[in-house]
Formats: sequence, C-alpha cells, structure tokens
Amino acid sequence: MRIFGVILAGGQGRRMGGVDKALVPLAGRPMIAHVLDRLEPQVDSVLISANGDPVRFAPFGCRVVADDGSRGPLSGILAGMRVAAEMGATHLVSIPVDTPFLPGDLVPRLLLAAEASAERLALAADDSGDHPATALWPVGLAPALAAFLDAGETRVLRFAEAHGVVRAPFPDPRAFANLNTPDELAAAEALIRGTA
Repeated sequence: MRIFGVILAGGQGRRMGGVDKALVPLAGRPMIAHVLDRLEPQVDSVLISANGDPVRFAPFGCRVVADDGSRGPLSGILAGMRVAAEMGATHLVSIPVDTPFLPGDLVPRLLLAAEASAERLALAADDSGDHPATALWPVGLAPALAAFLDAGETRVLRFAEAHGVVRAPFPDPRAFANLNTPDELAAAEALIRGTA
C-alpha cells in the first residue's frame, strides 16, 4: 500500500475576503505550512490541488495539480487520484487547506476504519458530524468519480456513500475546524499562541 496526500487548495476564499486561503498567515506562517507539517509525516508524498499560477506554492516543495473544472472538492480529489496513481500510489488522503489542526494519527485511523469497507474508503468523523473532504480514497475509484462529476454531481458524501464509505471516529472536533472567516482565523491564532 502506498498512500499520497492531496491538500485541497482550490477554494475561492469568499468568506475570507476572496484571498488565497492557502497563503493566509497563521501564527507567522502560511496556513498550508501548518497542514503540511501534520500531513507530510503520515504519507509517502503530498500533492497540492490548486488552479492558477503554481509558482506560488514552490516554497513548499510539493507537486501542484490543477483540476479540469472547478466542481468543488471532488474535482481536486479526482485530479489528485489520477496523478497519485501515475506515481504508483494505491490510496489518496484528501485534506482541505483550511484545517491546520489535523490529528497526527489521521492516516492510521482512516486506514483502520477502511478495513471494514469493501472499497477501502473512509472519511473522518467526530461528534459534530462527518468531514467528507478529509478522507482516504482508493485511486482505483478515479473512473467512477469522473463519471459522477460528468453527470453533474458534486456532493462528496453522495459519491462516498455510493462506494461503501465507513467513518473513522476522532475524539477532538477541533482537529477538523475549517478556518473560513477572519474571526475563525483569529481564534485559531489565539489557540496556537496559547492565549485562547
């Protein structure tokens, strides 16, 4: 088994004022740097799913993968699956770029849960609910995902449930907090600096 990660950095950042959330400073570093710190030790290689000029991600040393149509997170997941498969991966772990508090045991927990799935597909969940964009995907699902998107479907959970997804339970809901607004960013900053 060879597992790649993909950081989903293709969002519009509308609630953050239309900025590139990946590069928004958090505790003196770009938000994507915090996500990389947590994801990189858990996977064989990390991809960044983003459209636009890939040069902006050069400092992070990851291959940037553009998707073939902005149809939400599944577009980035599909692009990541295709590239990861070409590079010899069996699975892809997807992570939104605005979740800087990911658990250090994310991938092991997803793998453990995936053993109960026929497709070996698992998503993160906690007491607050499902986190469908934080999931383990077999790269062999790429053709099915392409067909799903071509049919006009975009909901991550709908596709996952059609392919026998299981939930990997996590105890701390803060681990998957999305930083979508300036207020959420400020709260995360306070948490990192120990002033929350």
